[in-house]
Order: sequence, then C-alpha cells, then structure tokens
Amino acid sequence: MTASVPLATHETLARPHPAPAPCELPYPHITGRAGISGFPSPAEDYAGRTLDLNERLIKRPAATFFMTVAGDSMEGFGIYENDTLVVDRSIDARPGHIVVALVEGEVVVKRYELIGQRPYLCSGNALYPPVAIVDLECQVWGVVRSVIHEYTV
Repeated sequence: MTASVPLATHETLARPHPAPAPCELPYPHITGRAGISGFPSPAEDYAGRTLDLNERLIKRPAATFFMTVAGDSMEGFGIYENDTLVVDRSIDARPGHIVVALVEGEVVVKRYELIGQRPYLCSGNALYPPVAIVDLECQVWGVVRSVIHEYTV
C-alpha cells in the first residue's frame, strides 16, 4: 500500500507553515556623533538617530528566519550566491513573491508565478526553466522579505 501525496495547487502553495516559537533577535545599539569644535557639522542633525536592522528588516520576529543562498538561479532577481535572505513565514505567498519552498525534498528559492492559471516556481536565470508544481510535493516555508548582499572588502 502506498501513501497518497497531496499535489501542489495555488491554494496549498499559498499557505505558510505555522509560526515558529517566539524568540528575541539581538541587535546592537549604535549611535554616532561627528563634529569639530568651532563650526557645526552637517552630521550633527543625525546625532541622536539609530539604525536598527531588526526593526527595518524584520516585521514579525517570531515568524522570521534567515538563510544563505547557494547557486545562481536567482541572479536575475538580484539574489546571488552567499546572500542572506530574511524570510517571513507569516506572509501568504502570492504570484510575484519570491518564496523558500521544499519541492520534492529539496529546498529552493524561486519566484512564485501563475502561468495559464497553473502555479510555477520560476528562476531568475534563463538556464533554469519554470517548474510546474501541480504534480509535485511542494511546501512553502516562507516569503523572502529582504536580501542582504555583502561585498568582499
């Protein structure tokens, strides 16, 4: 007797997993002040402001995770090898969203599209054709909210 595997449809693809257990995300408190005595510095207008990347990039901390990209399939969408993705599990995937999904046991990062009313996962590289997910086991882990790209220095 074989187990029946549910087929992926737009409705099943659009449902994210339940949110993971809440956890606090640490962030540094950074402020800067510049100025030379004798005349004011334009930077002094910004002396009391801080930049909190958690506040800026993470809207739902309990439903957010990070992952590192491997491969070149998403370069057309500005996602490169070793980039860090900020993924939100609480967002319902819609066509046009970049998603992290488990497809036939493999974790992939692709753009979710409807082509002729059928759901596809599309890459940003012409070398990789769109994957129709109607007949595949597919589970969305979350929607990519941000991409962090670091330069080699």
